[in-house]
Amino acid sequence: MSTDPAPDGSHGSYDHVSLRRHDDRGHVVELVLDRAEAHNALSTAMARDIAAATAALAADDAVRAVVLSSASEKAFCVGADLKERNSFSDADLLAQRPHFRACFGGILDLPVPTVAAVHGFALGGGLELALSCDLVVADETAVLGLPEVTVGVIPGGGGTQLLTRRIGSSRAADLVLTGRRLDVVEAERLGLVDRRVPAGSDRAAALELAGTIAGNSPVGVRNAKRALRRGSDVDLATGLDVEDGAWRATAFSGDRAEGVAAFNEKRRPDWPGR
Repeated sequence: MSTDPAPDGSHGSYDHVSLRRHDDRGHVVELVLDRAEAHNALSTAMARDIAAATAALAADDAVRAVVLSSASEKAFCVGADLKERNSFSDADLLAQRPHFRACFGGILDLPVPTVAAVHGFALGGGLELALSCDLVVADETAVLGLPEVTVGVIPGGGGTQLLTRRIGSSRAADLVLTGRRLDVVEAERLGLVDRRVPAGSDRAAALELAGTIAGNSPVGVRNAKRALRRGSDVDLATGLDVEDGAWRATAFSGDRAEGVAAFNEKRRPDWPGR
């Protein structure tokens, strides 16, 4: 496994995140939250790094799947850095807001599938980072929650909206309004976690899942993600139109021609990605 910046070393360097490629072509890239000494508490500088890294990944056509993981042994991310915020004025807090929105939005808006690899604490903004991904893999040590109301704020990284879309309004209200924490068993039962894995295997399982996705047609996968996202909050008729548009964008691509040819020739496809 390479630990070079993904996929070709051209994405620059960051202080609080790192990028790792996991194949020669850079199709699977790991975005590692790398502020382990603070259990990945989300500071302004770290939010800037995540926004910059996701912008670089979004612009790279070689990338087919992204895994969001953690360099901390004890946590995925414990949420916003409250030690930093302790000295903030109201103006400081307001100035931080665009950086946080760009951070969460950068993950949410990636055009390729994203998989969160969660272990330990995923609280507040940490859980919102995971919720911004398409899929969540969590190991047996995971503890998840949105405790913002217990410290006088509300989820501001998409938590109220993304959690509701994942598990329904009443279940989301239970978690947001109480601020309580969940173990991975309850999180999986509610649909907050997609795959539960043994302790210590979240990253490997997420990378394997991302590798499976990256082996499929990149045109098909991107358009399927677009249809899933854009069709989730509209009426059925509109959603079917969204799907039809995504189908048309895929059906006349080089990937479709290669996929049909590979099937008939009984070989693995060599996707042109266009």
